[in-house]
Amino acid sequence: MDLGLAGKTVIVTGGGANIGRGITFAFVKEGSNVVVADIDEEQGQKVAKEAEALGGKVIAIKTDVTDYDSVEAMVNKTLEMFGSIDVLVNNVGWVANKLFMKKPREEYEKEIKINYLGVVNCTRAVLDHMTERKAGRIVNIASDSGRVGEPREAVYSGTKGAVIAFGKTIAKEMGRFGITVNAICPGATIPEKAGTAGKESMWAGDITVEMIPPETKERIISQYPLGRMGKPEDVANAALFLASDVANFITGQTLSVSGGFSMI
Repeated sequence: MDLGLAGKTVIVTGGGANIGRGITFAFVKEGSNVVVADIDEEQGQKVAKEAEALGGKVIAIKTDVTDYDSVEAMVNKTLEMFGSIDVLVNNVGWVANKLFMKKPREEYEKEIKINYLGVVNCTRAVLDHMTERKAGRIVNIASDSGRVGEPREAVYSGTKGAVIAFGKTIAKEMGRFGITVNAICPGATIPEKAGTAGKESMWAGDITVEMIPPETKERIISQYPLGRMGKPEDVANAALFLASDVANFITGQTLSVSGGFSMI
């Protein structure tokens, strides 16, 4: 099936690691131009080069999503390079797994800034262009924790719930301009191989499935009816669908890609 993504320009925030890396590769394979917008410049450039080897047009732009000036500069450079922005994937995220009462304020403020303010900043920065063209796709990577709440992820869960609600509102406001906004909620999604997570990514330190202690892995998997943790490509496939022409009558929706962890 032709998803109609060839030649489209896609921004993937946090595109240099884990889920973002998988999303970057998936769009490149569809023939899209991809901008890897990542605060980890070295990792972003690495992924851009890997993606280019697949035949795609990919550039990496160092971007701090918590700083609107940085986001605006990234958007302007994208327009300068490719002439249009068809898809924004708000993927970047960060979490410090701790009980709320034991989490330092600087950590939960960082979660709020990256996970929520980052989405607001990037969305606002592309909307003028998308409304002018009367077309656009925004795919927000939220989390199942934002739907059900997760211990040790109180603020993270709150920010992801906010992303879902924010996206629904923007979908209602922007629908008349031909812009769709949807959310994907992954469960535990961890790379299987080393070399896919940058030092600034959510899974800092290049955590892989093989590095998780067997008892911990078993406990996590027991919560998933399909019997495994997620892979970046699982989320990437959903992002392709929501960004594609075949999903042009879908907006304001929240899709869990979590092996049945939540069924809402």
